[in-house]
Amino acid sequence: MAGRSNAYNGHFESTCYHPLLVFNREGDCLAAKLRPGNVHSAEGREELLLPEIERQQRLGKEVVFRADAAFAKPELYEALEEREVKYAIRLPTNDNLQRNIMELLTRPVGRPSHKPVVRFKRFSIRQRVGSRCGGWSRRWSSIAGNCSPVASS
Repeated sequence: MAGRSNAYNGHFESTCYHPLLVFNREGDCLAAKLRPGNVHSAEGREELLLPEIERQQRLGKEVVFRADAAFAKPELYEALEEREVKYAIRLPTNDNLQRNIMELLTRPVGRPSHKPVVRFKRFSIRQRVGSRCGGWSRRWSSIAGNCSPVASS
């Protein structure tokens, strides 16, 4: 593709692109940005995501945002909350999170159920917002969940 540069991505061990894509619940692609393969997963989110959210809201659509841990940034939480967007963003794993949800990480004792076993835990996280030294911290309500698979017959 003329004018676009691919780059080596160590995760995929190849030279590739790393597109940023926005989909609706029906699976239609609403917005896309082609990026080099070595950029962070959330790079360029502001200029792609926020205008698309605002466009969808102007069309009268309810916007719900779901993303992986690369998007777990306090600035994004605040931008979504300012626009009254519901969101579910996976938190990056860390020791504090692991301690908070330890009981969800182990399988239930006994024979596997023939129905999925779904367990949740509500807790809060604190993240620093702003510059490292002069920023402030804020708590966000979080929910962790685990769904144990159904036993095979």
